[in-house]
Order: sequence, then structure tokens, then C-alpha cells
Amino acid sequence: MSELPPTFLRHTTVAASLLLIAGCGPAAAPPGGFPPAAVTVITAAARDVPLTMEYTGQTAGYRETEVRARVSGILLKRNYREGGTVRQGDSLFTIDPAPFKLAQARAAADLGVAEARLQQAQRELARLKPVYEAKAVSQKELDDATSGERIARAETESARARLNEAQLNLEWTRVEAPITGIASRAAVSEGSLVSGPNVLLATVTQTDPMYVIFGVSDRDALNLRREAESGRLKLPADGQLQATVKLSDGSDYARPGVVNFVDVRVNTATGTSESRAEFPNPRNQLRAGEFVRITLSGAVRPAAIVVPQRAVLEGPAGKFVYLVNAESKAEPRPVEVGAWTGDGWVIQSGIKPGDRVIVDGVMKIGPGAPVNVTDPATPGVPQAPDQPAAKPAAKKAADISKTQS
Repeated sequence: MSELPPTFLRHTTVAASLLLIAGCGPAAAPPGGFPPAAVTVITAAARDVPLTMEYTGQTAGYRETEVRARVSGILLKRNYREGGTVRQGDSLFTIDPAPFKLAQARAAADLGVAEARLQQAQRELARLKPVYEAKAVSQKELDDATSGERIARAETESARARLNEAQLNLEWTRVEAPITGIASRAAVSEGSLVSGPNVLLATVTQTDPMYVIFGVSDRDALNLRREAESGRLKLPADGQLQATVKLSDGSDYARPGVVNFVDVRVNTATGTSESRAEFPNPRNQLRAGEFVRITLSGAVRPAAIVVPQRAVLEGPAGKFVYLVNAESKAEPRPVEVGAWTGDGWVIQSGIKPGDRVIVDGVMKIGPGAPVNVTDPATPGVPQAPDQPAAKPAAKKAADISKTQS
């Protein structure tokens, strides 16, 4: 074997010395290469969780009525301000009353003739009765007089009915507001021929209170019914859910309302059942036909467990969370989630009160990985010393090697 050169021996001695120096640096990482992952946890606790549901709705008047004329004629005048408030019984339109006044006068004259004939028939019958009792007239003459009086009486009643009809038609030339509310634009201009009820003249909408109509999907309705039957959901004692409205510009309507109607039928075209909430609207801030967002509240999930959304992960077998077990290791736990509330999931099964659920740091762990639980209020977690701390020693060894060479 050839003898090693002095330079090689000198370099080997320097390298061994540098390795010894490097070994005196920071402690090496624990087995596995990484320290326990820093995580934050929450302790699961059962509490009553309010249930809120949000839907798209459309406002509608408390009552919306159509204004139609009951008689045919020429529309003479519009008697209201379009878009203004009208009271029940106010005159909205006037139809030319002249033909109806003539009809009334003719009916009154016919009634006078009929009454005169009735009086004549009554006098004739009254005259024949004592004569018949004296055997001075035949039975036929008395019967004819009796029938004549009855016919005259019937003709009088018929004439009086025609007069009442004529008076009613004359009154109907004054088209009145059926309810108190906001009157719409007139659909017929003055001077037009109105053919009775076939022509829509205007509409009147009662806006205080105001309805909000919205649809609840059959799936949501089925889930709510099942949860209420199983005890996982507690509805208000009076059965009426509270409602709030968010307007189209994102602002909140100040006055709350209540749900007062839920249809048992499901619309086959939309798969929803119609529901309705009622809101006070004294200042007419809500207008009929607006699209709004309605939020329902009042139902409560008793003794529910809620975990933040970021703590729930999705795996091949479904959703799961990581728990911290007694050995301070991450333990995966399959869970069944329910409804979404706020920024968390309602857990229906898989977690019990007292379990420590990992919320932050789930991306740094795996099943059975050791964890280091930190204070959730701490904004940052200090990092353990890493291999870069030995880099200055390595650089110093390189410099000494160059000097020795």
C-alpha cells in the first residue's frame, strides 16, 4: 500500500475537526424529521343554535283590486290623481249618466201607469164583492176581477224592479274605489267607450301591511318537517316564524314581520311551495312587485354541536374532522353534518361534547401525527430551529480548508 500524501492527512484532520464543531450547534430534529405540528383546537359543546333560512321573495299588496265599470257608456272624466292615495268610496271615474237618467225617468213613468192600473183593479174588485154576496153578479165576473187585481199587482212590482234597476245603473255611472290604497295609472282615457266589466279601468293596491311572497323548496320543507318530528328542531310555540327583509340595494328594512301562510301544495313547475310573510308598511317604503331577500328566524336546534367550516375535511369516505386524543395525536373522526349556520357546520353525529376538535393546522397533520396544541389567541407559532442554523459552521469549515491548502 502506498503512503498517503501529507496534504490529504492534513485535510482529513481539518474536516474531522469541523464536523465536531458542527455537532456542537443546535440540537438535531426529533426522529421523523419534523417537530409536532402546532394546531389550535376548540372543545365541542352542546348549545341551542338559532336556525335562519334565507330566500328570494317578491312584495305584493295586502289587497289588490281591479276597478271596472258595471255599466257600459262613454267615460267622461277621471276623478283621481294617478299614483295617489284614494279612500274606499271615492269617485275614480264618471261615465256619461244622461242615457241612464232617461232610463230612470221612463221606468218611473211605467211604474206610475202600473200603480194606476192596480188601483183601478182593486176598486173593481172591492165593488164586485158585495154585489156577488147579494147574488147580483156571477162567479165568473168576480173571478175575473180578482185575477185582474193580481195581474195589476204583479205588473206594478215588475215596474218597480225596473225602476230600481235604472236607479242602480245611474249610481254605477260613478265608479268608486273598492278599497283604500294606492291607485294605479288609468288604463282607459277620457272619451273612450267602456263596455262594462270587460274593460279594466285601473287597480287599487293596499300597501299597509305588505306581503312578501317566497317559495320554499320541497327538499327544505321535507328536511324541516323531519327534523321537527325527530326533535332536532324546535319551532316557535305559536308556529309563526319571524321574518326580516333585505332590500334590493342591500339595506335592511327596519320593521320585522311574521310568516302567516304556507301552502300545502307544491308547484310542479318550480318544485316549491308558496309561503307568505306579512310586514307593516306605514310609510310605503315597500312597493308592490319588488324583489327582496327574506330571512326567517325563530326556530332553534336544541343541544346542537357546531364546528367551524375550516375544521371539516372531505375524504374518500365522506366528511371528517381531526380530534386531539389523550396521547396528543391527531385522530380522524367521520362526521355527519347538517345545516350551515353562520361560518360553521351543525354536526349531527360523530362528535360529542368535550371532544377537542382541531381547527387550525389541519393541513400539516395526518392520522396519528403528534400535535402541539397552542393558544388560539396567539397570532403566530414560533418555528423550531432548522438545518439552516448549521450553515455558518459549514461556511467556516470551507474557509479553513482553503487556508490550509
